[in-house]
Amino acid sequence: MGDSKEAGAEAPPAGAAARGSLSLLSQGESEEPAQGSALFLGGNEVKSTAVVKYSSAPPRTAFARLEEKTDLKLPPANWLRESAKLGPAGTTILGNSKKSKPFSSFGMAYDFIDSVGNDVDVVSDSENIKKLLKIPYSKSHVSMAVHRVGRTLLLDELDIQELFMRSSQTGDWTWLKEFYQRLIDQKWQRKKKSKEHWYQKAILSKFLYYSINGDGAAQPVPSAAEQQEPSGSGQTNDSDGASWPAPFEMPSSVSEDPSASSQGSEPLEPSYIVGHVASAPKEQNLTTLFNDGENSQGLKNDFVRNILWTFEDIHMLVGSNMPIFGGGRYPAVSLRLRDNNKPINVLTGIDYWLDNLICNVPELVMCFHVNGIVQKYEMIKTEEIPNLENSNFSTKVIKDIAQNILSFLKSNCTKEGHTYWLFKASGSDIVKLYDLTTLCEETEDKYQNPFTMPVAILLYKVACNMMMKKNQNKKHYGTIRTLLLNCVKLLDKSRHPQLDEPKKEESSESPLNENSDESYSEEEEETPDSDENGPYGSSADPPDDNKAVAIIKSVGELSVPEKYKSIHQIRPSCAFPVCHDTEERCRLVLSYVLEGLKSVDSSIKKESDLPAADPNTPIPLKYEDESTRGGPEGLEKQMALFLDKMGSLQKGNYSSQSGMIPGSWQHKMKLQLILKSSKAYYVLSDAAMSLQKYGRALRYIKLALQSHDTYCCLCTNMLSEVLLFLSQYLTLCGDIQLMLAQNANNRAAHLEEFNYQTKEDQEILHSLHRESSCQGFAWATDLSTDLESQLSVSCKCYEAANEILQFSDLKNQNPEHYVQVLKRMGNIRNEIGVFYMNQAAALQSERVVSKSVSTAEQQLWKKSFSCFEKGIHNFESIDDATNAALLLCNTGRLMRICAQAHCGTGDELKREFSPEEGMYYNKAVDYYLKALRSLGTRDIHPAVWDSVNWELSTTYFTMATLQQDYAPLSRKAQEQIEKEVSEAMMKSLKYCDVDSVSARQPLCQYRAATIHHRLASMYHSCLRNQVGDEHLRKQHRVLADLHYSKAVKLFQLLKDAPCELLRVQLERVAFAEFQMTSQNSNVGKLKTLSGALDIMVRTKHAFQLIGRELVGELGQPKSEEAPPAADPSPSLNREEVIKLLSIFESRLSFLLLQSIKLLSSTKKKTSNNGEDDVALKTNKQIYSQLLRATANRNTTLSERIDVLTRLLDQLARGSGGPGQ
Repeated sequence: MGDSKEAGAEAPPAGAAARGSLSLLSQGESEEPAQGSALFLGGNEVKSTAVVKYSSAPPRTAFARLEEKTDLKLPPANWLRESAKLGPAGTTILGNSKKSKPFSSFGMAYDFIDSVGNDVDVVSDSENIKKLLKIPYSKSHVSMAVHRVGRTLLLDELDIQELFMRSSQTGDWTWLKEFYQRLIDQKWQRKKKSKEHWYQKAILSKFLYYSINGDGAAQPVPSAAEQQEPSGSGQTNDSDGASWPAPFEMPSSVSEDPSASSQGSEPLEPSYIVGHVASAPKEQNLTTLFNDGENSQGLKNDFVRNILWTFEDIHMLVGSNMPIFGGGRYPAVSLRLRDNNKPINVLTGIDYWLDNLICNVPELVMCFHVNGIVQKYEMIKTEEIPNLENSNFSTKVIKDIAQNILSFLKSNCTKEGHTYWLFKASGSDIVKLYDLTTLCEETEDKYQNPFTMPVAILLYKVACNMMMKKNQNKKHYGTIRTLLLNCVKLLDKSRHPQLDEPKKEESSESPLNENSDESYSEEEEETPDSDENGPYGSSADPPDDNKAVAIIKSVGELSVPEKYKSIHQIRPSCAFPVCHDTEERCRLVLSYVLEGLKSVDSSIKKESDLPAADPNTPIPLKYEDESTRGGPEGLEKQMALFLDKMGSLQKGNYSSQSGMIPGSWQHKMKLQLILKSSKAYYVLSDAAMSLQKYGRALRYIKLALQSHDTYCCLCTNMLSEVLLFLSQYLTLCGDIQLMLAQNANNRAAHLEEFNYQTKEDQEILHSLHRESSCQGFAWATDLSTDLESQLSVSCKCYEAANEILQFSDLKNQNPEHYVQVLKRMGNIRNEIGVFYMNQAAALQSERVVSKSVSTAEQQLWKKSFSCFEKGIHNFESIDDATNAALLLCNTGRLMRICAQAHCGTGDELKREFSPEEGMYYNKAVDYYLKALRSLGTRDIHPAVWDSVNWELSTTYFTMATLQQDYAPLSRKAQEQIEKEVSEAMMKSLKYCDVDSVSARQPLCQYRAATIHHRLASMYHSCLRNQVGDEHLRKQHRVLADLHYSKAVKLFQLLKDAPCELLRVQLERVAFAEFQMTSQNSNVGKLKTLSGALDIMVRTKHAFQLIGRELVGELGQPKSEEAPPAADPSPSLNREEVIKLLSIFESRLSFLLLQSIKLLSSTKKKTSNNGEDDVALKTNKQIYSQLLRATANRNTTLSERIDVLTRLLDQLARGSGGPGQ
């Protein structure tokens, strides 16, 4: 069809400029809502805007103005042919006079589902709107079906007479017929249309065809005799004319007069017209229509245009078939035919005015005729219609009528899904509203209401539309659930299981969404007296009206402004609350899924062929020992089978054990229900994971994967969205297996949670087992007792998730999930690598020192290295520099473990630093340097940067220390070894940050002090052993003195290394003594001795620290002892202190004795040096006291330290020899 939309369908009021040219759009194209025009009518302003939402009419063309004396009784050449200009208006004898289809509002609601529930107050045919607004002026009967969806009311004509005609033939609607006869009209009979009625419709149809047929000349007026003949024939024929057709009508009810077949005889036209209209497919009768829920025949939106009409504050979606003409002087006009002998009455005036208002047509062209002979044309503006002679009415009153009727309906039609009947008998002033759904439920068959199916489908569509909106507020989840549950209530599972399942399937969807932030009422039923206490209570009504929900006692009340006001909420307290607890919501979902699965399974014919299974018998969850499963090797085989299966899914392989036919409604619904169950179990698993209930989480993810496995078996075309779900399920399964591996101490509790099953889960599994074995993911969901197996399963889950993302280019469509999967793969490979590395270290510690490296250790190294390498690649592929650096750091640690494994081979006494040790330590250094390059700068991640620097410094320090302690003299010269040690120590110092304040700063200071101490000792040793090269000796002397000084400064910064400080100072004293042996003059020796004594004095700080620790040990109970933070040596080594103290006493005694000798000999030569005398006297006193103190063997360690501290104080005050 060449349907089009009128983007500029709104015509301006008379005298205003046109709104621009018309544009043609394809039928499926959307139209931007345009601002409508406000019409000022009859001096009383009534706000009215109309926006054409859809139009199948072609661009407007001017109408053909007929000449006077044109005989409209004669058919034009184009009569009753399809015409885009008229649409259905011509063939149905002007659409605004035909009876509406019973579901016309539903057709519009389906097409404009976004407007239903919130934005629009009323959806209806324009004829129904006009009939309602004319109630106070008309004595005609009114019979309409009213349905509520949210704040929207759907109005449809309910032709009671037609229903009862059908009831007499089919037996349906007998309950309504009995009710109608008992309370309203005991003797009803069908009222046939008069001959005049059909005559007027016939000439109106011909007039319209003449008006669009500019080239077809009308025939002259025939003779009186010829004119009488057709008139008489037409009258005789109309006596048996069929009633106006409706979808309720059975095909046999359309009776056509046999004489209608005669051609060229104009008088037979009424029967012909009716037959033409009734030529719709006969399967559109009610019974067939609802046998298939997906059949939309009879619910089609077949209006020429759908208009969003705003009348004052009322928003209506209206369907109209009125032809609109335009062009030239008249851009938009409606065309009417009137008998010149009959004046226009109020009803006709309101009819014309509302038609123009709804379609936003500013002018009306009236053609007057007498007995079918055209007389004249007259142009009338829309705003002038209310003031026509004999047709005066107030637009304000019409507005009040509209507002009162809407308020009346909204206040009383409160239950979604219910069919209400608005009825006014012919000639009566009383309007009654009945709840047909409640009346129908009192009968034997409560599903006899034919509106049940369209209402259910509409509720479903509105709910689905709300769910599909991504920006939908979470507060609407309760509304969605209410819509779906009301929908399910309307359906009879035994009659329409294929329609019941989609509703259950969607009902199971809304609780899966996030928690709703809105607090919903816990009431699930509407307050029963809400209507009775309102302004329409029926308490004062006659007893025979007690079935009515509400009554308007006099139609005159509708003209009173604000007589009826809606006091009810848009959606009353019957909204079902969405529970906030995740597990409760998911359990609700699973209950709906289970109901749906049971319905589907019971409808499959081949059920009897299946092996019997008791749904109450738990299906065992296999618990396999790792030895039976084959370990990681068996896991590799299972993974290969899984990947083969995924490949077959891409080809659409189908395998169902129950014999379901692909494409059948059972197949489609079971697929959707199974998918919903897998989603629900996934959410439950994720929630259990967050609660650290890992056994429960594994059970739920196992059920999710079993559901998905069944889905894969049934699916003929795997969607990328479903593959993404599977990837997410496997990712979560990997997380759970990893957490189980890291929490092995609670294995018994996890196992108990894993093996628990609810009856609901058992029944769902029973339904799943009808289709597949559900073992496709058994490799991923078994609870193992072996740590290595759990880590391997976790890794394989991530690998499988990653493989799935490679299908259908999912990784590019879901980059965030892809990054998360790769991160997890890198992390689990790091975990496995650390696991193998620790196993290798454990084997190494158990090995005998002299034994060589075992094959088992080497295999573990290879496995660990492979895992680290793959993990590094994972992190580098997603530019995760920090984690890549951490894995490089772990690889460096692995290299150090390999180096340590080689250091234990051979005799300890003859041990040397081996080439293998050097190779692995250098590899470790390379990996640490790569980690630093990966990070780039410290700013990226300071903690990781500092950690890598520390490990690199440690590696250099360890390598230097081993080369120094176990010098490879059999392979290298002493000088080369000293050079390599010095370089390694300096590099270690480079990466040892002593300045930055952090928790590691004391360790760095201790490390740096130790390095300086070792370098000083090395240069001291070189100086002792060096012979010959004086320049080299001097260089070593300077370097030794420099490093001793730096070591002392750093050790003095530490409060917990007094022994180290004391040892360094003693070595400095020994270095001074060594220098003194090479001196010849007494003055030089005295100066060196004075420097050595000064070093002795500076050791007072170390003794004070030792003394404090000794006092602390004596003063505090052992239970209260707490080692200081970052303490490299947490407790004082008393044996070492005693040893160092003895050495210190002997060296101090030696230095004092040498000093006394030198000062005495100097005094003999020069007797006038007072300072030397004082120094000599002081040294003698101190030497004497020291000898007495050392001679007393009963003194305690603390007393000895106190004595030395006091003597050092005396020495510091009294010494004043040269060089001090």
